Amino acid sequence: MVKMSRLETGVIQIQKKEQNLMKTIGSAVSGIVSGAEAKNLLLSVEMEEGGGEGNGQIILSHDRKWTEEAVYNLLDNAVKYTEPGGKVTLAICQREIFTEIHVRDTGRGIPLEHQAQIFTRFYREPEVHGQDGLGIGLYLTRKIAEMQGGYVEVRSEEGAGADFCMYLPNAQPRQGQQADGTASGENAVTVL
Repeated sequence: MVKMSRLETGVIQIQKKEQNLMKTIGSAVSGIVSGAEAKNLLLSVEMEEGGGEGNGQIILSHDRKWTEEAVYNLLDNAVKYTEPGGKVTLAICQREIFTEIHVRDTGRGIPLEHQAQIFTRFYREPEVHGQDGLGIGLYLTRKIAEMQGGYVEVRSEEGAGADFCMYLPNAQPRQGQQADGTASGENAVTVL
């Protein structure tokens, strides 16, 4: 609650800097491993085609602390709402404009009629009131993504798990430079 309040009132500012997103992801994953093990969940991290620079790194301008918090919130929910023996997968894919951070689970899923509400502050589905939580994790995750120029969405069907995706913008070209790194007016040639 304190984090949410500080973020909303501007006491804590997003401090984006170019750094390895995979280190941020690794920190978030390490915080959830024991919870996944306790429920006998298969927890995996994948870099999808198009992700990274071929060396296991994705250099992206982001706030490490707050991005880690957002990814942890998604993982925590996936572990919390997936039955023992299920699977939670974190997949990263760098696209042309955004880097996608997917958290997929084999959990209970979210009914379509609740999906628009899950990112609001203090919202909890009626079916999960017996579980730990305050209903601020997804709200905070959405705010963190938005404050970095990104967004969060969910794809889910009741009984079929969920796929939460946080989109963070890739580095913008410097003034006078195109997205491929060439100077304006130059032609980029790709050799296959």
